[in-house]
Amino acid sequence: MIHEDLAGFAATLPRYGALIGLDLGEKTIGLAISDLTRSVATPSEVIRRVKFTEDAAKLLAVVAAREIRGIVLGLPLNMDGSEGPRVQSTRAFARNLTRLTDLPITFWDERLSTVAAERALLEADTSRKRRREVIDQVAAGYILQGALDRLAHMGAE
Repeated sequence: MIHEDLAGFAATLPRYGALIGLDLGEKTIGLAISDLTRSVATPSEVIRRVKFTEDAAKLLAVVAAREIRGIVLGLPLNMDGSEGPRVQSTRAFARNLTRLTDLPITFWDERLSTVAAERALLEADTSRKRRREVIDQVAAGYILQGALDRLAHMGAE
């Protein structure tokens, strides 16, 4: 089931269990996975996109192996907050994924996540080649960490 708001998503989650964050690109899907208490997001891997059925099969294999309890998709809003073609593509991916899994799915505003990931990798003096290899999974980490922080804040209210 797709939840447009984080509160609805949180209400469907078990108390413990990892979440997965996705940074959907045209050529790759960056993955990040949380710890069981949902405190820390760790960049995990990158799936090279082929077509939806193959991409989803690879993703769901990771989901099953890591016993994931929910999916957070980065929503690539325009800087002014409006929705463009990439948002429509992300929403379509989420809709198609609901046909293959019962896990709750939500979105997280990913504006600037790739910029933040790039900055962090530059500060870590990562080579250009290595940055290209890991940027999507690091961006997924920023997306998931943002959602985890918000979920923790909501739980403390």
